[in-house]
Amino acid sequence: MISSPALDPTRLAKLREALLAASYTADGCLDLLGPTGYAALARSEAVPALRATRGGSPLETLVRLFLLQQPVPYKAAAAALPVEDCLTDGWLRPDGELVRATVDIRPYANEVAGLPDSDAWVVSDLGCAVGGAGGIGSGETAHGVARKDLVLGVGGASSTLASITVRRPVGSVLDLGSGSGVQALHAARHARRVTATDLNARALRFTELTLALSGFDNTEAAVGSLFEPVGERRFDLIVSNPPFVISPAGRFTYRDGGMAGDDLCRSLVRSAAAHLEPGGYCQLLANWQHVRGEDWHDRLAGWVAGTGLDAWIVQREVQDVAQYAELWLRDGGDHRGPGGDYRARYGEWLDAFEAGRVEGIGFGWITLRAGGAEQPTVRVEEWPHPVEQPLGPHIEEWFDRQDFLRTHDDAGLLAARYVLADEVVQEQVGAPGAEDPEHVILRYHRGMRRATTVDTVGAGFVGVCDGTLSAGEIVDAIAQLLGEDRVVLRDRMPESLRLLTEQGFIRPVA
Repeated sequence: MISSPALDPTRLAKLREALLAASYTADGCLDLLGPTGYAALARSEAVPALRATRGGSPLETLVRLFLLQQPVPYKAAAAALPVEDCLTDGWLRPDGELVRATVDIRPYANEVAGLPDSDAWVVSDLGCAVGGAGGIGSGETAHGVARKDLVLGVGGASSTLASITVRRPVGSVLDLGSGSGVQALHAARHARRVTATDLNARALRFTELTLALSGFDNTEAAVGSLFEPVGERRFDLIVSNPPFVISPAGRFTYRDGGMAGDDLCRSLVRSAAAHLEPGGYCQLLANWQHVRGEDWHDRLAGWVAGTGLDAWIVQREVQDVAQYAELWLRDGGDHRGPGGDYRARYGEWLDAFEAGRVEGIGFGWITLRAGGAEQPTVRVEEWPHPVEQPLGPHIEEWFDRQDFLRTHDDAGLLAARYVLADEVVQEQVGAPGAEDPEHVILRYHRGMRRATTVDTVGAGFVGVCDGTLSAGEIVDAIAQLLGEDRVVLRDRMPESLRLLTEQGFIRPVA
């Protein structure tokens, strides 16, 4: 097996300086390749980028070397990098009069909500930064590495998790199943200490390279499965892009959890409470089975039941079992192998799903919080619609609003004052020429980008909801204006207040 490059702090600092000097950053590569070339590269299409990097500048050399993984002349590499250090430490290897990269070094805009952007780099195996393991073809080895031990770079799932994570200054973060270190990289910017764990020792080595090359020294790594490496330690934030793929065999460490069905994700949820500090969050991506005869909402709520944790579970998409099998067979490169092998493995997936009465596979986000409530809030919903990223701040606000709703009865809701959230618009729907609309719709263009229908009272309420008057006072004024019984309106308004507050259309004033 090919080992990862050496972790020499002094030489890593020199390499980082060279990358910055050449503008080998996310912005620098976008400027060089242009939107078309950059987008094509994300689709694993290299021709536009090859055409844009024919000039021989240090930046063009680095893009060819690490992003496009092309050999470059030794002289060109020496003009862009401390080339002898890179050869000695294993970042490059000689190829006649040329040099080649041994790893993928990908510029990464380390964005954290509320903090200025920071240049960083993610180190992964060759060919695995885009397109998963399928990007390097079929076979049991790739570039001298056993396929089961491959370390992937930045993918859609890791970017999604980074965007939905609650970001606030904390003391400790656990990145469970760190892979190439994308989540640890984000966490290192707002935590005093980050602990990265992975079952694959080779992945932890790449995490260490990613963090060190990006200039962070507040991390530690521990090998092991799930929470086993951290014992009984507790954290302010736990993030995990776990090996959640529901497969009949654990072929690839980076994606297959090795447990039956969706037991790995369920186990993570059930175990999180024992490792969260009070007020701490656990956020993960997950797959879950839709089992014949079971309501998937109830099934997932059962994962959380008895943990004492607040939970918000959002299903983003559902695939039928055939689509799901095809997706992950392509990810593993099986479609490029012998046709008989592909059909046999496809059949294994379908056999396993049939035996488990599985009709579909859901994908989504799970956010847990150690809120300490006697009756935790557990919300399970489907939301396949576009959302605003980063979503982390909106998720944190959602949990804060649950605390408010949990501690306010109907009288308390009416006594509270509220303000209308920014970027809420009102739409009226009705027949052309009609005097009154059939429906009034509130649409919130931030966060989850929800919409809800309100009646005349609800529309009137949000129209004057500026935090000056209590909800009850506004309702009384509306009752007088409409000539309706104020007691009747007061009785029915708390239900609307709960809905509008939970979904973020209005916010309570402290």
